[in-house]
Amino acid sequence: MSSPQRIIAHFDLDSFFVSVEILNNPSLKGKPVIVGGRERGVVAACSYEARKFGIHSGMPSKKALQLCPHLIVSNVSRGDYSRYSRWVTQIIAAKAPLFEKASVDEFYIDLTGMSKFFKPLQWTIDLRQQIIDETKLPISFGLSSNKMMAKIATNEAKPNGYLQIPFGKEKEFLAPLTVDKIPGVGDHTHAILKSMGIVTIKDVSERDPDELEERLGKWGADLWLKSQGIHHSEVSQYHEAKSVSSENTFEENKTDTGFLKSELVRLTEKIAYELRQDAKVAGCVAVKIRYHDFETVSRQTTIDYTCADDEIIPVVKELFDKLYRKGEPVRLLGVRLSELTNDAIQTNLFDDVERKSELYKAIDNVKNRFGKNLLTRASSNKRTRK
Repeated sequence: MSSPQRIIAHFDLDSFFVSVEILNNPSLKGKPVIVGGRERGVVAACSYEARKFGIHSGMPSKKALQLCPHLIVSNVSRGDYSRYSRWVTQIIAAKAPLFEKASVDEFYIDLTGMSKFFKPLQWTIDLRQQIIDETKLPISFGLSSNKMMAKIATNEAKPNGYLQIPFGKEKEFLAPLTVDKIPGVGDHTHAILKSMGIVTIKDVSERDPDELEERLGKWGADLWLKSQGIHHSEVSQYHEAKSVSSENTFEENKTDTGFLKSELVRLTEKIAYELRQDAKVAGCVAVKIRYHDFETVSRQTTIDYTCADDEIIPVVKELFDKLYRKGEPVRLLGVRLSELTNDAIQTNLFDDVERKSELYKAIDNVKNRFGKNLLTRASSNKRTRK
C-alpha cells in the first residue's frame, strides 16, 4: 500500500514584531515602522510601508533612517513578543495533529492522512481565522506537499493571505519565480547564479545538476532538487516540555549560600552554552533543590526567549532566593531551561544586543577550541568549601 500524499501547512505571523507594536500602539498602523535599536541596532522587523523605501530586516537601523528620515523606530520589551508567540502556539497545539514550532512566529503543521476526516484547506483556513480572531495578529499560510513548497506559498500569499499549491503543480508554480525565492539562497549564492545566467527557478531546473554541484558544492545538487519542487524534510513534533538541564550532587551537604549561588551560575553557564550550540532559545527556567533529607523542591517561571547567560542568571538566583530554606543543608542543585525553540527571536531589538551576540560568539569559539570549562564567570568560581 502506497503512503498517503503529504499535506503540509506553513503558518507565518506577518511582520510579527511590527504587528505586536501596532497592537500596543494603533496609531502606528499604516506608517513606516521598524522594530530595532536606533543607533547601533539592526532592523529586526519592518512594516510594509517601510519596505517601500528599500528597508529590510537585518539592515543597520542607521541606514534605514537615512533611507526614510521620518521612519518610526519602536523598541519595547520582548515580553510582549514572547506572550503573543505562546498564545499562537497554544491555539495551534489545541487543534493540530502534528506541528513544529520553527521559530517564535513560524509554524509547520503536518496534515498528511487527515483528508479522510476533513478538507485540509478549509481546516487550515478556519485555524488561521481563529488565530486572527483571538490574537488580532495578521497571519499568512501556504499549503502544499512539503515544507519548502508550503513556505514559498506562504511568502507569495503575504500580506495576511493564504495560498494552496496543488499536488503535481509544484514545478509549474515555481518556474516563473526568481531563484532567491528558494529558502537558503542568500546574496552570495544569488550572485553566483546570476553570473551563470540563472534568474528564475525554471532556469535552475533546466541546468545539469552536475554543473550546479561543481559551482556550489553539495548545495548545488540540493538546489536542483528544490527547483523541481522536491524536499524531504519532515515536520518535527513540537514538545513544550523539551528542555536542557544540569544538576550537581555534592559529596558533602552545603549551607553556604555564596557557594550555592556560585554553583547555580556555573550550571546556568553550562546549559546556556549548550543552548547556543543547538541554536535554541528558552522561554522558561526552573531551579531544583534537594535537601539533606532527600526532600526535593523546585520552582519555575517564564522568561523572555533568550540564550544569554546574563539574562538567565538573575532569574535563577531570584528563584533560588524564593525557594531556599535558609540554613538547611543542600545535597543537590539543578537548573533547567525549557520551552525551547529555534534561535529566531530576533534578539537584536536592543542597541547593545549586537555587541552582546558578538561577545557570546567569541566566548563560545574559545570554549569550542580549548574546552567549555576554560572561560567561566568569576562568580561561578567563588565556591568555598563548607
